[in-house]
Amino acid sequence: MPRAAFELFLTVLEQMSRGNAVGLVPIHAELTTQQAADLLHVSRPYLLGLLEAGALPSHRVGAHRRIKAADLCAYKHTRDQDVRAALDELTAEAQKLGLDY
Repeated sequence: MPRAAFELFLTVLEQMSRGNAVGLVPIHAELTTQQAADLLHVSRPYLLGLLEAGALPSHRVGAHRRIKAADLCAYKHTRDQDVRAALDELTAEAQKLGLDY
């Protein structure tokens, strides 16, 4: 078994042991707006706002929008990095001010 597959398997088992749901989505899959919103843990209207603002690429299939799973993963990764950076900055500022939480 390739090491990457083994590490993925361990990650899946770890998440399941914590009671988290685990799902696999092919990277080339196209998601509905509701599926994408669910994966980001946001409301569908909020996701539509992201699409309208151009923060997340999408395309139309008839009257419906679709988001590529790869684009959604890239957006989520960038968003998570931005959140971590902001939290690190807030923590550093709190420590500099001597605030105890």
